[in-house]
Amino acid sequence: MSDFILETVDLTKEFKGFAAVSDVNLKIRRGHIHALIGPNGAGKTTVFNLLTKFLPPTRGTIRFEGKDITHEAPAATARRGLVRSFQISATFPHLTVMENVRIGLQRKLGTAFHFWRSDKSLDVLNDRAMALLEDVDLAGFADTVTGEMPYGRKRALEIATTLALEPTMMLLDEPTQGMGQEDIARVVDLIRKVSANRTILMVEHNLSVVANLCDRITVLQRGSMLAEGSYDEVSKNPQVLEAYVGSDDMADAHH
Repeated sequence: MSDFILETVDLTKEFKGFAAVSDVNLKIRRGHIHALIGPNGAGKTTVFNLLTKFLPPTRGTIRFEGKDITHEAPAATARRGLVRSFQISATFPHLTVMENVRIGLQRKLGTAFHFWRSDKSLDVLNDRAMALLEDVDLAGFADTVTGEMPYGRKRALEIATTLALEPTMMLLDEPTQGMGQEDIARVVDLIRKVSANRTILMVEHNLSVVANLCDRITVLQRGSMLAEGSYDEVSKNPQVLEAYVGSDDMADAHH
């Protein structure tokens, strides 16, 4: 069993001759929280879209758990346990928080349960759903209509519905985007908690979150890998600092 759960070799995506992602070689260590950072337009989201099969690469290889999944269908990759947080968990705003988690659990079960069946057949899922809500500190919101929840709590629900799919590796796209300090702190704690026994790859703009949370960091610039290492190593790298010039992110995160 390799130490690396996910590896890419020369992963490249060109749009009309423009390389959005160019020869990216990622090695994500099993059990790590790994961050993908870089200025806007660096190709972070494109990398995510390639890993989750939303986009086919122009060239290069993606290996997950030692298997070449480069040309696999998105659903097949998700079934292997590589799951992106909003991918399956676009929540239904008019349903309660509990109902949303149950739908995630039904997806995991496949055709065994259908939500047009009587509520009785879904009671089986209630205990598991409640346990997941407790994991993400949403037990008190179980009967709240999802659309009425505060923004930060909705992100926690997205994570809960993703956890319902029992991912081995979870991809989180900007998990703290648009949040105030209090919500950010809560989501950071949550990510740390759910990272037990799984690997997390996250795209994150907030560098103090990255500094606090991540074992390893890959910096992208203009679609290419600029640097990789611990936050300390990366934040002292002159090329990285230069890439972030004009944005005081790096400096801010240090204080």
